[in-house]
Amino acid sequence: MSKLLILTLLLGQDPLNLDTQPEEVPTPGVEAGPTPTAEEAAVAEGPSAAANPEEPAEEENSDAATEEEAPEEAPPGDSFWDAGAIGYMKDGGAFMWPILIMGIVASGVIIERYRSLKMLRTDSSRFRNDIQGLLTDDRVEDALRLCNDGQGPVPAIMGAGLRKFLLLRRLGYDTAKIEEQVVKAMDDYSVHVVAALERHLPALATVSSAAPMLGFLGTVAGMIEAFAEIQVAKTDIVSAAAAGIEVSLLTTCFGLIIGLPAFIAFNYFTGVINGFVLEVEESATELIETVTLQMALENKE
Repeated sequence: MSKLLILTLLLGQDPLNLDTQPEEVPTPGVEAGPTPTAEEAAVAEGPSAAANPEEPAEEENSDAATEEEAPEEAPPGDSFWDAGAIGYMKDGGAFMWPILIMGIVASGVIIERYRSLKMLRTDSSRFRNDIQGLLTDDRVEDALRLCNDGQGPVPAIMGAGLRKFLLLRRLGYDTAKIEEQVVKAMDDYSVHVVAALERHLPALATVSSAAPMLGFLGTVAGMIEAFAEIQVAKTDIVSAAAAGIEVSLLTTCFGLIIGLPAFIAFNYFTGVINGFVLEVEESATELIETVTLQMALENKE
């Protein structure tokens, strides 16, 4: 035991404290400072900890900047009015709207005339044969009734002639006078028949000629504006001229789109009406011949 105490005194250690850790030996050349407390450690870690809350804020700012830089989508209404045929109408200028009105008028006339003339198409040859058979049998009243029940220009013209013939024969006029008055009655009534057939066709003819001319006028006005823009634009002359010329040519294109169908429809309806007029003239001639022959037979008897 005495030896143990002596050894302890020599080494400077407590033999009874076996769990005591050895003192740290300071590294040569490095001064050992005081141990930092928890508050000092928090202060030391402050800049790095404060940097973390700023990162979400920077991300929010970047997202907001991206949203601002994104192009705004045009409202659906604006895209509808600026696209397609309506967009061309707006780009063409003021001359496009009168041409559009002419197109609407021409469409109405085409539909109306087509339906009307189609209803008047009947078998006139069979009708004329029936009238001649009745006149040969001296059944003038039955022939007149058949004309009144018929539809089209041929029954109307023949009805006017038979009505005059029946009236003058009852009044006792001579053959020459009756023939003259019958021809005059059919000629006078044919004017009204042709006028009814050609109704609204002058409007169609006007559209067929005025729409392209109005389109050319819009093109000239657009070219004047294009050259005015060329004088203002000193650098990009080609772009300024191309934009103005493109817009000005829209009126010419639209005028031709309206004028050509109107011109074709006018010629078609004119041909159909000329066919009706030819049938009317042939029917009137046959009626005069039949009436003259019938009166000659009556006088002979």
